[in-house]
Amino acid sequence: MIQDVVDPREPWDGVRIRARVAAMAQDDPDCRRFGASHHGYRLRTPLAEETIRSFERQHGVRLPAAHQSFLKDVADGGAGPVCGLMGLMEEADEDCALPDLRGEDRRPGFLSTPFPYTSEWPGPGKGGSADYSVEGSLVIAEVGCGTFHRLVVTGGSAGQVWLDDPDWGGLTPGPDFRDWYAAWLATT
Repeated sequence: MIQDVVDPREPWDGVRIRARVAAMAQDDPDCRRFGASHHGYRLRTPLAEETIRSFERQHGVRLPAAHQSFLKDVADGGAGPVCGLMGLMEEADEDCALPDLRGEDRRPGFLSTPFPYTSEWPGPGKGGSADYSVEGSLVIAEVGCGTFHRLVVTGGSAGQVWLDDPDWGGLTPGPDFRDWYAAWLATT
């Protein structure tokens, strides 16, 4: 079923994904599903390859292949897991924590510094500390209550989407970007 929309052996198929997101919107016209009221099942226009390359040059990174091709072939953010995907160049609303995090993501050297983790880093609620590094990762989605999904762009975990819950859970590794987004598409 979802294999017809996202096949890990093939490039992203923007037409199929847009059709799947439209079907999800039709099944949830009142946007009652978690996060749907934020993204409204709308996908933004894809980015030109040169825009992506310019971002990469500016930050000294190469975005993970699955994310690069999503930005180019599907959308520059919009409908997606939790409150939706942040666009690569999107400025965050001032009424949430995202502006500070997006500013941090854009600091010189932040993204090119290797992400230091390959396994969970416990936060205060798990007996750990809220003091940890997230360099080498890019905020791509807000979960709510100060929790975010980060795409790791450098280091041994590059390509994975990690949950960042600084007030409670710390950093938790997740699947690669393609599997993370495909799982959302598969939900009903």
